[in-house]
Amino acid sequence: MILSTRRALLGASLALPAAGLLGRAALAAEPYKVGFIYVAPIGDVGWTFQHDLGRKALEAALGDKVKTAYVENVPEEGADAERVIRKLATDGNRLIYTTSFGFMNPTEKVAKQFPKVKFAHCTGYKRLPNLATYSARFYEARYLAGIIAGRMTKSNIIGYVGSFPIPEVVQGINATLLAARSVNPNVQIKLVFASTWYDPGKERAAAEALISQGADIIMCHTDSPAIVQTGEEKGVWSMGYDSDESKYGSKSFLTAVTMDWNEYYIEQTKAAITGTWKSSDVWGGLKSGMVKLAPLNAAIADSVRQEVAAAQAKIEGGTLLPFAGPIKDQSGAVKVAAGKALTDAEILNLNWLVEGVQGSLG
Repeated sequence: MILSTRRALLGASLALPAAGLLGRAALAAEPYKVGFIYVAPIGDVGWTFQHDLGRKALEAALGDKVKTAYVENVPEEGADAERVIRKLATDGNRLIYTTSFGFMNPTEKVAKQFPKVKFAHCTGYKRLPNLATYSARFYEARYLAGIIAGRMTKSNIIGYVGSFPIPEVVQGINATLLAARSVNPNVQIKLVFASTWYDPGKERAAAEALISQGADIIMCHTDSPAIVQTGEEKGVWSMGYDSDESKYGSKSFLTAVTMDWNEYYIEQTKAAITGTWKSSDVWGGLKSGMVKLAPLNAAIADSVRQEVAAAQAKIEGGTLLPFAGPIKDQSGAVKVAAGKALTDAEILNLNWLVEGVQGSLG
């Protein structure tokens, strides 16, 4: 209708230039399309929930400049992840965030097939000119949680439900015990791997097994609130992961290691829109606010709160390194000598457990 009116008024000779101007104007007004792929249901707490909060923060910050899409509950195994990532690319998403470690290889494969699309993969290590990586120093907040656990336990047994024996998870286990033993040398961790990121039934079963072995504090590196719910039901302290899960354990919930992806998603998407985006690796911690502790249970003494606050200030200031020696592994061999500390590269490839952890990575 608009084009017909302009032809009547301006003549056929001006029709094509006018159409071209309209086309460019329409293109300029189109929102920048951003896609997300999630490994679990969004739910109301958890890993995927936190990433989706970041997606919503992105929409709120950039308004009609962006249009986001997401696919939740995508298995890491098999061809599903690759199919979903490719579909997001063919649907016109110009920046795609893939938010779980197991999406790494399919993300890399699709990124090679769509060199004009930008990709960012969470917790992975493979990069390309159009594929960035990002993660958080979860172990820094784990260290703070370990101080609390070391002070609160009576049995000196912490039960830890892991997902998979990958460096990201191993970092948290080790940091927790090192911190706990810094305030209580008798603490040990009993470790069970659930072999899943999200399966409330498996997570609950693992937690119950650990409680039966004497754990009076249970914590996890899995994504459902099952650990906190089990702690509440069994009358033992619990610590959550990803989100503030206090509503699932009004009495037993001590705190949680939580994460905030909002700023990352906003800033990276802004860079993509303005043409300044570059493939890089981002690894944020307590100082950047990418990781933090949920509000502490009122049962935690003021003296412990002060210890935690002091440790956080030192970590942020670089004077407390969670993986500073001396550190021994499960066999008693010195892995980090006194006066030394693990480098970032060593932390990112951590594949051994510290002395005091009962369990294996095999």
